[in-house]
Amino acid sequence: MSELFKKVIDHQKKDLPFVIYCKPNSEKIIALFQKTNYLNLLSDDEKSGFAFVSFDNEKRYLIPENCSDIYYEKVDFSDFYTTNNNENYYSSAEKKAFEKLVEKGISEIKSGNLEKVVLSREIKITNINIDVELIFKNLVSNYKAAFNYCFYHPKIGFWIGATPEQFLKINKNQIKTVALAGTQLYKENLEVKWNKKEIKEQKIVTEYISKNLKKYTDTISISDPYNFKAGNLIHIKTDIEAIIYDKKNLELIIQNLHPTPAVCGFPKKKAKDFILENENYDREFYTGYIGEWKKDFETFKEDQTDLFVNLRCMKIENEIIKIFVGCGITEDSIPENEFDETENKSKTMLKILN
Repeated sequence: MSELFKKVIDHQKKDLPFVIYCKPNSEKIIALFQKTNYLNLLSDDEKSGFAFVSFDNEKRYLIPENCSDIYYEKVDFSDFYTTNNNENYYSSAEKKAFEKLVEKGISEIKSGNLEKVVLSREIKITNINIDVELIFKNLVSNYKAAFNYCFYHPKIGFWIGATPEQFLKINKNQIKTVALAGTQLYKENLEVKWNKKEIKEQKIVTEYISKNLKKYTDTISISDPYNFKAGNLIHIKTDIEAIIYDKKNLELIIQNLHPTPAVCGFPKKKAKDFILENENYDREFYTGYIGEWKKDFETFKEDQTDLFVNLRCMKIENEIIKIFVGCGITEDSIPENEFDETENKSKTMLKILN
């Protein structure tokens, strides 16, 4: 066991917060070990650290740099291996319940109340060997292009994920973000074809983000949509960049964008209300945002924020693992296909469990 993961185990035994993470395509693991178990709120002051924010934006926390030890470790890919956990962890009742939820979402859209809504479910798994070092190294090995992390706070919980989606990358007054939506299984050597439902779903996300950013800039660049592979899945992706008039607006931009239609729906308030009233479980930090706040801890440059949407993630509670998965619903959705999409997404986390 490496010194970094000895520190992880020791910190967890002492009920002290920590986060370890590896940025996309990086060979450096970064860790912040908080020295107390105090629950620090993410605020608008100049404190830097690692942000952890919930879907509903009500829980906004920070592991702050100024009261944490910072460690680094080089990724050694020779330590890692791939598992092949292809089991199905659902009952016919769970499948039926989710498809009924999707039907309700489609009905709400056809009635004219919504244009899109993102619906999700949790998958509970027991009797899994939980080895944090092994799980994290499997993440980094299998999902090099993702933002891989392991976060623990005794007052929040133990979360692990490999998210493919950037929320916001901020360098002083320059913003980079993406519109990522539409999902299908990656099949080698087969041409990727998108249907009307998936194209519309992604277009809604792109238009929402660009419309909100245009309030704060007249310098915005939007790429053409393109295919983006994340693990065993393919998505439609659009890159968006902007120069903001005033850095003071950055906090407001974050608040306006989160949660985007990629993880919530559109119109945002109505979609969010529908989710909170109908999903029948608490997403907590799934589809929230996470990442470096006001400092790049790889280069130690100030005025840098690097946030990701908390997708492809799981929460460990004692001996139970909860995997969170969801899908975007439009009027063209087919409930059974949407359930299959959540199953495909669950394999991102299942693959790294042994």
